[in-house]
Amino acid sequence: MPAAKKQSRPARARVTDRIPVALLAAALRAQSEGVFIAERRAGPKGLKILFVNHSFCAMTGHAESDLVGQPHGLLHTERAELDRLRLWLTKAHPGEPLVGEGFLVRADRSTIGVAWSYDPLCDARGRVTHVVATYRDQTEKRRLQEALVHSQRLDAVGRLAGGVAHDFNNLISVINGYCEMLAAHVAMNPQALREVAEIHNAGRKAAALTQQLLAFSRRQPLNSRVINLNELVQENSEILRRLVGQAGIIELELAEGLANVRTDPAQFQQVLLNLVLNSRDALRDRGRIVVRTANYTVSQGQNRRTTDTPPGRYVAMTVADNGTGMDAETQKHLFEPFFTTKPAGKGTGLGLALVYGVVQQCGGYVSARSAVLVGSTFEVLLPAVNAPVEKPPPLIASLPSMRGSEAVLLVEDDEVVRKMVAGILTADGYHVTAVSSFGDFKPEAGSLPPTQLLIANLAGEGEKFARGMHARHPGLRVICTSNYDVKFPLRWLPESHQVCLNKPYALSELLRAVRALLDVKG
Repeated sequence: MPAAKKQSRPARARVTDRIPVALLAAALRAQSEGVFIAERRAGPKGLKILFVNHSFCAMTGHAESDLVGQPHGLLHTERAELDRLRLWLTKAHPGEPLVGEGFLVRADRSTIGVAWSYDPLCDARGRVTHVVATYRDQTEKRRLQEALVHSQRLDAVGRLAGGVAHDFNNLISVINGYCEMLAAHVAMNPQALREVAEIHNAGRKAAALTQQLLAFSRRQPLNSRVINLNELVQENSEILRRLVGQAGIIELELAEGLANVRTDPAQFQQVLLNLVLNSRDALRDRGRIVVRTANYTVSQGQNRRTTDTPPGRYVAMTVADNGTGMDAETQKHLFEPFFTTKPAGKGTGLGLALVYGVVQQCGGYVSARSAVLVGSTFEVLLPAVNAPVEKPPPLIASLPSMRGSEAVLLVEDDEVVRKMVAGILTADGYHVTAVSSFGDFKPEAGSLPPTQLLIANLAGEGEKFARGMHARHPGLRVICTSNYDVKFPLRWLPESHQVCLNKPYALSELLRAVRALLDVKG
């Protein structure tokens, strides 16, 4: 008996076969990424577009009617991208997309960065009949990458600038110090005294430049206290008007009830002056500069990008002008030291670098917006503090006599600076022990008198050494020659027993500080 034939079962319909075509088209239109479908054959200017979704139209700025029927190559900036596509089409297979990145030209002729993927669509026999292209807007990603690279470049330049400034500070300390000593020897020779004064003036200018480099690298110690920016701007209003002069007018728009901030008033004064000077040099006819202050709050959710300002309360100070403005390339290098658009001899290129460093060191943020022939706006944000304004500390008064006989320990790694400082103190009668490092000091060697004053950089192991010295000599006074990486004033030492002198300091300043500290009772 012949075997019964098996009854064939109808092939199970695929899920997509049961979905209406209109629904599939609606799904494509609703995609957040840009999508177009094109014929497989590529003409001289690319693939002929048959369908585009709403996201692709928004991305390119074109209406659907402007794109359908047109070759997609009209949107691309690089001819090589079309050549790659033609080569891929000759061997295209499902599951093997062509991916790439580049730029699209929008309807307004601007360009945007995009990433794309081309996938082949095949018929029942596996032949490629169409191409579906998916585009993702990479503008924000590129902006973040550029911001990261810019930040890394500034950080690298800052480390280099800080290291160079540290070494130059030692050299400038020696130049300025010996100028002060030499001036006393040539006081009776007016010509020689003038020449020494010129050397000293050049040394002081060099010292100011190194301070700006240290500020940019965020290694310049700040004498921070709570201030109100409205008061600082008003105190400098006359100086600002003189700086602007006949170049234009300057207006102040200071917010009422402005919160306080914590910063170094002297350093932030330089921030304000540099921003106004920068605006003044860009002014044209009918020039105008506006300095504004305002309370500013960044709420949770506003800082969606890693480069955005963190949530919190801030005080904003903006300096805006209607000057010549800057192009995009100039704005990329604004805060780099030695970058300047001014003619040779007209600027050092350190003004905005100082602004960047001081604001960053205060925990703040600085940004710039500019357009050519429209003007520029610089905005500084400093964290607001809930504390009253602090009065400035009293200055050390000049003393009629600075000689003494106390025991002083000098720890200085630079040999020339060490010899200079030890020499001037010894000449003034002090008993000086000078060593290059804390490990070189051997109190048990010989009969040394009790140390009454320590002069040293307290970074690293320095503070631990100073605390040990203070434990052995409770009346110890300390001059810290740098408070970088040191929390100053020292909590374990009375404030009247300590002073911070940042290099390059003047010898006269050092001698006054030595005598003032040693004369403090208790």
